[in-house]
Amino acid sequence: MSGRSRWPRARTAPPPGVGGSSGPGRGRRPWPSRGRRLSSSLSVRTLAAQVFLLQALIMLLLVAVAAAALVVQGRYDAQRNAEQRSLAAAEAFAHAPGTALALRSPNPTARLQDAAEQARKGAQVDFVSVLDRHGIRLTDPVPALIGTKAEGVGRAAAGETFTETFHGEPTDAVRAVVPVTDASRRVVGMVAAGIQYANVSHVLNGQLPMLFGAAAVALVLATGGAALVSRRLLRQTHGLGPAEMTRMYEHHDAVLHAVREGVLIVDGEGCVLLANDEAQRLLGLPADADRRQVRELGLAPRLTRLLESQETATDEVLPAGDRLLAVNIRPTAPYGGAQGLVATFRDTTDLRALSGQAEVARGRLSFLYEAGMRIGTTLDVRRTAEELAEVAVPRLADVVTVELLDSVLRGQEPTSAVREMRRTALRASRDGHPLQPVGDPIRFVMADTPMVSALRQGKAVLVPDLHSAQDWRAQDPEGALRALEYGIRSLITVPLRARGVVLGMVNFWRGATSPRFDEEDVAVAEELVARAAVAIDNARRYSREHALAMTLQRNLLPVGLPEQNALEIASRYLPAQSGVGGDWFDVIPLPGFRVALVVGDIVGHGLQAAVTMGRLRTAVLNFSSLDLAPDELLGHLDEMVTRLDTQGGPTDDDRVPLTGATCLYAIYDPVGGHCTLSRAGHLAPAVVDPGGTVTFPDLPLSPPLGVGGHPFEAGELDLPEGSRLVLFTDGLVEDRGRDIDEGLELLSSAIAHVDRTPEETCRALVETMLPGHPRDDVALLVARTRLLPASSVATWDVPFDAEAVPRVRREVSRRLADWGLEGMAFATELIVSELLTNAIRYGAPPVRVRLLLGRTLVCEVSDGSNTSPRLRRAASTDEGGRGLFLVSQFADLWGTRYASRGKVIWTEVNLDTVPEPDPSVLFDAMGL
Repeated sequence: MSGRSRWPRARTAPPPGVGGSSGPGRGRRPWPSRGRRLSSSLSVRTLAAQVFLLQALIMLLLVAVAAAALVVQGRYDAQRNAEQRSLAAAEAFAHAPGTALALRSPNPTARLQDAAEQARKGAQVDFVSVLDRHGIRLTDPVPALIGTKAEGVGRAAAGETFTETFHGEPTDAVRAVVPVTDASRRVVGMVAAGIQYANVSHVLNGQLPMLFGAAAVALVLATGGAALVSRRLLRQTHGLGPAEMTRMYEHHDAVLHAVREGVLIVDGEGCVLLANDEAQRLLGLPADADRRQVRELGLAPRLTRLLESQETATDEVLPAGDRLLAVNIRPTAPYGGAQGLVATFRDTTDLRALSGQAEVARGRLSFLYEAGMRIGTTLDVRRTAEELAEVAVPRLADVVTVELLDSVLRGQEPTSAVREMRRTALRASRDGHPLQPVGDPIRFVMADTPMVSALRQGKAVLVPDLHSAQDWRAQDPEGALRALEYGIRSLITVPLRARGVVLGMVNFWRGATSPRFDEEDVAVAEELVARAAVAIDNARRYSREHALAMTLQRNLLPVGLPEQNALEIASRYLPAQSGVGGDWFDVIPLPGFRVALVVGDIVGHGLQAAVTMGRLRTAVLNFSSLDLAPDELLGHLDEMVTRLDTQGGPTDDDRVPLTGATCLYAIYDPVGGHCTLSRAGHLAPAVVDPGGTVTFPDLPLSPPLGVGGHPFEAGELDLPEGSRLVLFTDGLVEDRGRDIDEGLELLSSAIAHVDRTPEETCRALVETMLPGHPRDDVALLVARTRLLPASSVATWDVPFDAEAVPRVRREVSRRLADWGLEGMAFATELIVSELLTNAIRYGAPPVRVRLLLGRTLVCEVSDGSNTSPRLRRAASTDEGGRGLFLVSQFADLWGTRYASRGKVIWTEVNLDTVPEPDPSVLFDAMGL
């Protein structure tokens, strides 16, 4: 045997004339004798019969399962087809143009019964019924059911379309119920269509004979095929004899000993029956291992117990000397053999080492991937540094500290002064660490410390054992001693660099319970810090840009609301979550105690949007100084936007276009409470009357600015005293979670409170509409109206005759005396006289004089001419041209505004000071 254990072989002498050295059969392949062939053929036939019966049984089972599956599938398909036909019929009738209108008619049954019946016949369903929104049948193929209530349609009444298999009255059916909605998406009725369940089952029953017939044919074919296979098996085997079986076993024996996997066969008594060559090599078995007990082979105790237990094992890794073997054990009894087991052994020592290395590499890649996902989730420098420390502890280090330059924390460009940083983040796996806390300055003053060396070299520095290293103690010996007492024993320090510039420093520390850092840990730390550096630099840049944009926008928006007595005003501006944007508001006092309210919205966000907003706001301020009507002002603004956009060059890719900006401009006059508004693509304001009723006036809507080609129109409102006018941008009412109609309803409920001040209204709107940070900019302006008392207004209609001027002058003097302003009588009479004379001489009727008493004294003279006077210096030979000059000397402010017919020349004089013109200037102007 030569130390090899083989299967027992049957040694039989060949029959005479077959295996000898002479005779007619010499050199021919030995063939079994007739008796042996007969016995072998009988056994093969028995086996073939058994195989045939087993195949027939399996085929019968498969055919039965297939038939049952076809029946179930047919039932499902029939029901699915009925659901689809019912849903199509119900949706077609529910969405028909006249269905919703007919449901609102006085007699919907009369209008819908015939149409529903035609739809039922056309769709080939059993019923199409129209229900009202309470589920009452308005139409039905069975007239007796009209007026009865349908069951289980509540979901459709709530606006949901559904299909179901209904069990109940009047009959079981597969039905679909679809809601009918009007133009405002309110449910006004329902349409139910379906097929009776008996008709669905009838379709399936008609298919059953064909299914069972196909199953019977399949069974017959399968049985015939099995019989043919059995007959072919009998023909091809010819009955195997001992020689053929011996040769087959020899082949198996050769393969068994040639494979590179150990095989050990043990019987039920724990005796070794066979051990191939690989098993003897891996287990170190003796040459006479055959027929010996497993416990006598000198195997490892754990492996011996596993073999004697006769239990199944799969890839059980066990030590065998200096090797690791993967052991698989299976019992032999289930496979036709005697009680025992077969154990296989595979050497996994090298594979285990490679798997361990791959597992470590995979863990590091997973760690870096997770770090990339968790670091930089916010554009905040400090939070990004904290995320770096949170990711590294405890998977990479026990303690992590992050120091950043002060300039980086402020969002500025990093400086070259890297010797002093500020601790920004600190994370430790346990409390009580002796390191400096967050916020302390960290100075690198000793040239031989690892931190300074890392900054100088621009790469990580590893200190595997801090106990033996002395250089890191030089700067703070006491602190180093406390760190060692705490348990810190290994360090990696990495400069935090981005774009070749140092932003800070990251230190990784490990304690006594963790392995020391090695070079592979350095590579992971450098990769981690490099990713964090990019995130920190991005956050720094964002902080700088955000600060610049916020500063610019704060300077562009009104710092405070101007003083005026016509309106009580409160305002809010909330930037978007992504940063500043282009929404703005303004309050502009106008002559005659009037006030202009402006709200606008620029497309986009960021610095460019803020700059664009500043340009538009400046333009509105300039146009308002001309005292233009709202529609005229928006017309000039639209022309300016169109001109500026067309002047942009092809390289201005980052420039925010002005086209598409919206604006609402309103002028409120406290004399009578009249308000004129014009809007360019903007939402209409909300008006709250003194009783708390909220309305959104139907004002003319013009396209956004820059579209061009459309005239701007103005709307007018008469606001009682105490009314509130709420102007806002779309960010207040629009959101991803709600549409604009829901936002307007929420706004109405928030402001519909009597006696709320504008400040309280702003606060309520912000708390109700914007509980979190808004996704879009919000500009909000709330103004409560005031009226100028009738006793503070004096008006005279003047005949178009110069002789009426003295009379008006005297009446003005008496009204000033009534107001207690006798000291202003001379200047006011002079102003009225000059302006009234010019209106009569150069203007057109009608002529009117109006005095308004408020914070100042306003004098207005209007006439029907559009010709505007101009201030000029008259020559000594000119007979006229000095009136407006005298007016400008006695009035603090004066100007001209145009009305729909004619013009108004106005002046304002402060009440606390009486103007005293320079006599020399007057004499010079008069030519004296």
